[in-house]
Amino acid sequence: MNSKEYISSGILESYILGHASPEEAGILECVMKNNTEVREAFEEAQKTFEMLATAQAVTPPNDLKSKIWDRIQQQEKVELPVEKPIIPIQTNVQQSPVKTEIQQTKSEKIGNWKNFAIAASLLFLISTGANLYWMNSQSEMKEEIANMKNENQSKNLAMQNMQQKLDVVANPNMKKIVLAGVEKHPEAKATVLWDANSKDVYLSVNNLPKAPEGMQYQLWAIEDGKPVSAGMYSEDKDMKIALANITKAQAFAITLEKKGGSEAPTMENMYVMGGV
Repeated sequence: MNSKEYISSGILESYILGHASPEEAGILECVMKNNTEVREAFEEAQKTFEMLATAQAVTPPNDLKSKIWDRIQQQEKVELPVEKPIIPIQTNVQQSPVKTEIQQTKSEKIGNWKNFAIAASLLFLISTGANLYWMNSQSEMKEEIANMKNENQSKNLAMQNMQQKLDVVANPNMKKIVLAGVEKHPEAKATVLWDANSKDVYLSVNNLPKAPEGMQYQLWAIEDGKPVSAGMYSEDKDMKIALANITKAQAFAITLEKKGGSEAPTMENMYVMGGV
């Protein structure tokens, strides 16, 4: 849990209101010693509660202090003899106005405390709701940023792929060999790019069916009438990565083989062929 999540959990308000358990209080006090953000949030919440308490406070009557003092002095004047025990006599004495006022003041204070507690609870709910909204907003914003980054990465990758293909095509040493579809696959088409200097062979698939599961297209170079493997094709290699290095060839062809390639071409699975 990070600092913001800990602050929004409500532990600060619980601690101030005295609702936190000893364990929670101990953890919070330890965190505040080591985390400036949590300590500042606690001080801010404490100030808010103090403002609420001040706003709800009621000033006692101006003459309350003097009335209480007079009452104390009257009680001190009444001294009972120690020698003779006095049997207390129960009488119906009307309740003192001062006592009544004290009780009323206590009741008012209790009422004020209840108001404070209600206000604090409302503040806690509002704070929690605001924090949840803020967290949701942050989550949505992070998701949008992540999507934008992914889109940018995809665009950058596409640009890199395109640049790699352009570099291969723009190489003046590249020899272009068009491979046309055989009788069984007249619509098939591919292009071999053969570097006359390095002898590296690149392949661009223009129109070939998607290879079935467990199968893969294999490029062949015909040298002195014999087929030699010129590498396995995959979409990520298309015109970007050299499939093989072929020193000499009279023609090129592509067959569909089991994944990983074959030592000899499967002639019935040949799709395209073209002479150099």
